[in-house]
Amino acid sequence: MLIPHTLLEADTLTRLIEDFVTREGTDNGDDTPLTTRVERVRQALARGTAVILFDPDSQQCLLLPRHEVPAEHLGDD
Repeated sequence: MLIPHTLLEADTLTRLIEDFVTREGTDNGDDTPLTTRVERVRQALARGTAVILFDPDSQQCLLLPRHEVPAEHLGDD
């Protein structure tokens, strides 16, 4: 199920994005400041090139590039 980022409280969205950009394996040696990485994800969500997907099986929210989301979850493709 897709979760519109605009429905999340600002602090919740920030924590979700920060968790995503600080996960092991996401920096690839990148020294970009955390605030810059968070802003990039915010912009991707605003543009619709990234989405928040809730997985009911794992009870987790995932941030994914839109092109990696199965079409049945998008409902508009």
